[in-house]
Amino acid sequence: MADYEERVVGSRLQQDEEYLERSVRPKRFADYVGQSGVTDNLKIYIEAAKLRNEPLDHVLFYGPPGLGKTTLANIIANEMGVDIRITSGPAIGRAGDLAAILTNLNEGDVLFIDEIHRLNRSVEEVLYSAMEDFAIDIITGKGPMANSLRLGLPRFTLIGATTRAGSLSAPLRDRFGILAKFELYTEEELSRILHRTAGILDVNIDEESTKLLASRSRGTPRVANRLLKRVRDFAMVKGDSNIKPTIVNETLASLGIDEKGLEDLDRKILEMIISKFRGGPVGIDTIAASIGEERVTIEDVYEPYLMQLGMLMRTPKGRVVTDDAYRHLGLAVPGGDRDSAPSADGEQLRF
Repeated sequence: MADYEERVVGSRLQQDEEYLERSVRPKRFADYVGQSGVTDNLKIYIEAAKLRNEPLDHVLFYGPPGLGKTTLANIIANEMGVDIRITSGPAIGRAGDLAAILTNLNEGDVLFIDEIHRLNRSVEEVLYSAMEDFAIDIITGKGPMANSLRLGLPRFTLIGATTRAGSLSAPLRDRFGILAKFELYTEEELSRILHRTAGILDVNIDEESTKLLASRSRGTPRVANRLLKRVRDFAMVKGDSNIKPTIVNETLASLGIDEKGLEDLDRKILEMIISKFRGGPVGIDTIAASIGEERVTIEDVYEPYLMQLGMLMRTPKGRVVTDDAYRHLGLAVPGGDRDSAPSADGEQLRF
């Protein structure tokens, strides 16, 4: 099974990238590129909260990984002039862990919980009263001697981030006052990000090379910055340290990234559906079994970009490869209505 988190075009943060992320991460709205619909509203909410001398309402960010949710949480804290505490859903194993974090916050501070959909149930229930009443109930003793003690908390702002908003329970989701959806970036926005990153890293890159990298970065700033770092290595070893289109194309070819930003596994998914299931429809579980990947990985990591490019569709009967995918793979486009083809799973397909 492939380790999708270590993919070159994977949008998850890799282990050796924390320093790069910190060094290029914007600190203020003025330096933040993209997500204008989100940032324009946040600027108003923050200014209003500061005028009232109150903490910002709780905020939920949702969307694919690598689009700047953590960065924007840090910017909110900077703009509010408060400290930020960063953790993740899986890291908070017990209700006592959450209580320790909450009681160490100061008035107005920001608590950022990444992958908040992965909080366990007992921790989530403690979070309800903390978000709504700024208090937590602590149980002391056991059995007949047990007592409940309500502990007040400083007024704080919780910022939750998730790639799977549908996995959040309704009670938790309803306690957020501000919901913001993150969209994939345009090539123009990615070009601006690449220019800024190149300046920070002291890398010389021309306009054509920037556009080439932006077009193959899958709409994700994290992928764009990662590719820039890889191209920089090739330029230093095989060139004169200046990034030019020839170096960009050579680097991406060696990494197996084509002109649409697809890598080997993306193409494998499309080719498998075409060769084994006549282009679909085919169920997601069948696809996962055929390529040796988990269903959730295909749904969260591979499908969104293939669908954005218009190469894959979700239908009530299953996944269907489009004519654009045939053309991209250099295959003849079949005739007829492939949506009416029998199910490869032999049952009603889930989507």
